[in-house]
Amino acid sequence: MITAVRPLALACGNGSLPYNRSLGLGTLRLTLDMIKFEHSIFALPFALTGALLAIHEVPPPGGAIWGKLALIVLAMVGARSAGMTFNRIIDAGIDGRNPRTRERHIPAGLLSRTFAWVFLAASVAVFVLAAWLLNPLCLMLSPLALAIVLGYSVTKRFTSFSHLVLGFALGIAPAAAWIAILGSLDARILWLTAAVAFWTAGFDIIYSCQDVEFDRSENLFSMPRLLGVAGALWFSRLLHAAMVGCLLMLWREFSLGWLGSAGIVSIAGLLLYEHSLVKPGDLSRVNAAFFTVNGYVSVLFFVFWAADVVLRRRW
Repeated sequence: MITAVRPLALACGNGSLPYNRSLGLGTLRLTLDMIKFEHSIFALPFALTGALLAIHEVPPPGGAIWGKLALIVLAMVGARSAGMTFNRIIDAGIDGRNPRTRERHIPAGLLSRTFAWVFLAASVAVFVLAAWLLNPLCLMLSPLALAIVLGYSVTKRFTSFSHLVLGFALGIAPAAAWIAILGSLDARILWLTAAVAFWTAGFDIIYSCQDVEFDRSENLFSMPRLLGVAGALWFSRLLHAAMVGCLLMLWREFSLGWLGSAGIVSIAGLLLYEHSLVKPGDLSRVNAAFFTVNGYVSVLFFVFWAADVVLRRRW
């Protein structure tokens, strides 16, 4: 049995792991940590909001709703896991040279590239399977969605607008959820795609301010490197203002009520608070701005808008 498990040990780390019964559970924990599974909360509420807006427009049969929502969640998990794993694989060398990221799983030897590639393939398979089970258009568009989600990881090697590419990768989630429910696309939902794209790009710029000197030394592209930290923070504020504007347009297009508008006001307040936490000369609270505040942004948005849609539902 020890001989049979040896390949798994080699795949999961440097081959020196002793065999024990907790190996599988430990590998699962390391894998979830590698892909920051808990950060799925950033995009998933927006995807579910897109699905709810579609259900509000054309209610499917009652029994089909929950099955479709479950498949949307499965597709989201598969796509995000694939994107994060691919990022960790191709950036392993860069991460190993960056003092802030050198302890990530692949450069630290906690998980091997072989294991990561296998997990990436499994994540892609889960995503494509979910798309196939949803409807033909989802399956047809799945290669394009994967190209966007995976392609982001190479963009910082040639463009300072890589943050917007990441934003678009997350922003397609609500439009994809709309397609998953109705099998077609309505241009109105693209306001939510734009809102999520601007929001994500804005907070990614804040987070990347930590690596501005490293980006210069490695010739990597980012807004902090292009504009300086102060200029990048102002650009982030403009993107977040654009997000609020897009949400207002979305609220108008779907004729939502006071709960929807209250959700927008709450998000605007949280974004103002986020930007109060970071200053060009003090980035010590970047993690609070990035992780905590943005988690509240996505959850509160979903709570307010889901309540608005449910109270005004026609099914």
